[in-house]
Amino acid sequence: MKELELSVQGMSCEGCERRIKNVLSELPNVKSVKANHKSGKVDIVFQIEVTEDIEKTVTEKIENLGYQVLK
Repeated sequence: MKELELSVQGMSCEGCERRIKNVLSELPNVKSVKANHKSGKVDIVFQIEVTEDIEKTVTEKIENLGYQVLK
């Protein structure tokens, strides 16, 4: 199991947190998702090792919702 922590810009409320959580929870091998608009952090726990492809997919999903993942 591996965890991916991302800094996400543009979340302003609990609704933003829910949108991100709902989209990322649908990805394969995701065990849990926590998004916090106050800290600007999104934590995703996977059942498998996190690869560059997985990180890219997660980043694209978040950015497709209109938020910016900070590198």
